[in-house]
Amino acid sequence: MASAAEQLASNLNWGSIGKATELKKRLWFTVGALLVFRIGAYIPVPGVDPAALAEIFNRNSGGIAGMLDVFSGGSIGRMSILALSIMPYISASIIMQILTTVVPSLEALKKEGEAGRKKINQYTRYGTVILAAFQSFAAASALAKGGLTVIGGWQFLFVATITMSTGTLFLMWLGEQITERGVGNGISMIILAGIVAGLPGAIGSTAEAVNSGEMQGPFALLLVILVLGTTAFVVFVERAQRRITVNYAKRQVGRRMYAGQSSHLPFKINMAGVIPPIFASSLLLFPATLASFFGANAEGPLASAMQSIAAALGYGQPLHLVIYALLIIFFCFFYTALVFNARDTADNLKKSNAFIPGIRPGQQTAEYIDKVMTRLTLWGALYVTAVCLLPEILVSSQGVPFHFGGTSLLIVVVVVMDFMSQLQAHMMSHHYPGLLKKANLLGYGRQGSGG
Repeated sequence: MASAAEQLASNLNWGSIGKATELKKRLWFTVGALLVFRIGAYIPVPGVDPAALAEIFNRNSGGIAGMLDVFSGGSIGRMSILALSIMPYISASIIMQILTTVVPSLEALKKEGEAGRKKINQYTRYGTVILAAFQSFAAASALAKGGLTVIGGWQFLFVATITMSTGTLFLMWLGEQITERGVGNGISMIILAGIVAGLPGAIGSTAEAVNSGEMQGPFALLLVILVLGTTAFVVFVERAQRRITVNYAKRQVGRRMYAGQSSHLPFKINMAGVIPPIFASSLLLFPATLASFFGANAEGPLASAMQSIAAALGYGQPLHLVIYALLIIFFCFFYTALVFNARDTADNLKKSNAFIPGIRPGQQTAEYIDKVMTRLTLWGALYVTAVCLLPEILVSSQGVPFHFGGTSLLIVVVVVMDFMSQLQAHMMSHHYPGLLKKANLLGYGRQGSGG
């Protein structure tokens, strides 16, 4: 049976969103920030030869570079000032989160609450600067060696490194602003905007391929069914919950005895959301792209080694799929362990005078919850891996646009669902006085029966 909050939320009048002034401001800010991101994706790095770049990118668009271009919203193909997108920030976040689990001083800092979180975020920004500068210099060097520039030497390297690094830092700041002043998670919204921006072109190219005979009509129909089926499956699994029953003991307030209540702890199958495929992609795509660029422009044994690495890590290759799957599974468990602590949950239940039926409060409750979470995370990791890999095997083997791959679909669906949830939360906050009054009238506010 739906909870009171769910029943009340279902009665929200979405048509009255125009009356929510604060929510309108947040929505307009989000739209404006994403529009700025899309404009930046069309501003090229000074000194790049666009014709030569377009030619070499078209030859390699079916590989790693094409996949990376999807997440950057086309910035890689144009070599814009936002070419690195938000990936250095994501990589820095991965490194910092790993360090907080192995470095005692950072672990202690994490437990300091808001002050510690701000300090860790500051370290993450420093790491982003370092990674962005390194990756920008590597990309600029590859462009210069490949003859894709109209100016050469240190002048181009300096300008391109500063420009692309600044673009990444700007996107990091823009994502934080969306999270704070807009609706949704800023980083996820930027990645979503990049993917969605390429969907019309992907649909157009697919339709053109069908008309020209390059793609058979039945296969195109199968592709549509696969996309719709994957979307429905992702929505179904993301909304699914494993609910653990929790009972509250009787309590006495003054002379009144309130009866014990029963509630539940809801656990999602995929607690990590879209973080695992995004993290896995950021770790796998950029090294493979660098190997591809350097391999094409180097000579001798180095060129051979780089070309071998690029070929092995190519999109759809067995090694790429295996490493990608292992990274997704690892980050599913890793990120779930970061955001959820079974011991803390057990302690909170004990302090609230609550217990799981048949389980002793304290250590046994923590072990039981941890056991449930481990099983759920295993199934969640397998689900995310299947959604990301199975459609992409079809994409790589049949030449389907990357936008229809499992990773892109998972990110789009999950981020949109999170956006709608936050939008609903803002709507509930706007209607809170009326909802509270309605809840009291319906009797949801009663805490128990007198004894």
